[in-house]
Amino acid sequence: MGKPGFERAHHVAFFDAMATELPGNYDTQEVNHLTLGYFALGGLSLLRELDRVNKDEIARWVLSFQVHPEVHTDVDSGLFYGFCGSRSTQFPLSNVMDPCHNGSHLASTYSALAMLKIVGYDLTNIDSKALLQSMKKLQQPDGSFMPIHIGAETDLRFVYCAAAICSMLDDWTGMDRLKAKEYILNCQSYDGGFGMVPGSESHVGIEFWALIVCLCVSESGGGTFCAVAALHLMGFIQVDLASNLNDSASIDMRMLLEWCLQRQVNDGGFQGRRNKASDTCYAFWVGGVLKIIGAHHLIDSCALREFLLTCQSPYGGFTKFPYDGIPDIYHSYYGLAALSLLEEEGLEPLSVELGILSAAL
Repeated sequence: MGKPGFERAHHVAFFDAMATELPGNYDTQEVNHLTLGYFALGGLSLLRELDRVNKDEIARWVLSFQVHPEVHTDVDSGLFYGFCGSRSTQFPLSNVMDPCHNGSHLASTYSALAMLKIVGYDLTNIDSKALLQSMKKLQQPDGSFMPIHIGAETDLRFVYCAAAICSMLDDWTGMDRLKAKEYILNCQSYDGGFGMVPGSESHVGIEFWALIVCLCVSESGGGTFCAVAALHLMGFIQVDLASNLNDSASIDMRMLLEWCLQRQVNDGGFQGRRNKASDTCYAFWVGGVLKIIGAHHLIDSCALREFLLTCQSPYGGFTKFPYDGIPDIYHSYYGLAALSLLEEEGLEPLSVELGILSAAL
């Protein structure tokens, strides 16, 4: 049996189906509806197949999830006027008395803006002033962010979301960058990677299931990609490796570089942390970090490509591990994203720090 090739047609069929109607086993992810849409739309965009969707219709659908203040003074009420992740988080249950219901969330807002950028919507048309002014109130004294106005855990995931939101809106009034930078630097571990919070174990990945619903379980979550991408978006990391290695005012770049390169294992794939199996999505999370700091050329690209191609499903899409059976939309999107970083023929270039195709910027 020869080595597998890139099954582009199968992937197009997979993402086209996902963009049309999600399978029933995604029902439990209804609260993440907007982000599931981001994965489906993002996959089609990387495959250069956006003509399969109605861009104006998608833009209207995404915009319908934004929460707007009823009056101007509501912006100072403490609520966050971003985007909700689904209809169930947008509207209160009929049997729940909640006069201040507002389910907007930093991660859902990131997904919404990313989708709007992908379909070419002009973000100057949205109410960014209310969004950014209310988002700034989510930033904590230590520089971290809460994802929602009613309180939740604070960690690097939401610092990244805030930075990505400000970057896409081209307006940094929504956060204090210096405070955010200080928080990020405090999260770098002794081994060079980043934990979710200061003092925690280094991890490169960030499972979006965990990100969206604000959960951080042992196998998911993480900090390194969020830390590095946020620092780059905020202007604190350069685009070439030599400049980064000589910058003593930022993170310990040499330790970070070594930690990331050590994540590529014998099968060519990348692990998210020490003593873990390689996984499709980490080809993006680790590869993305190395791309941002100007060191992507140091990986074994051929071995990584071979690993990723063994994770392709015969149904289209990608599985978590090689020959693992049924694909899921999360690993499928990041499998394509990782191959885009490897400049796979037939895929659009990726803006790695924002997770969307470069042409959308």
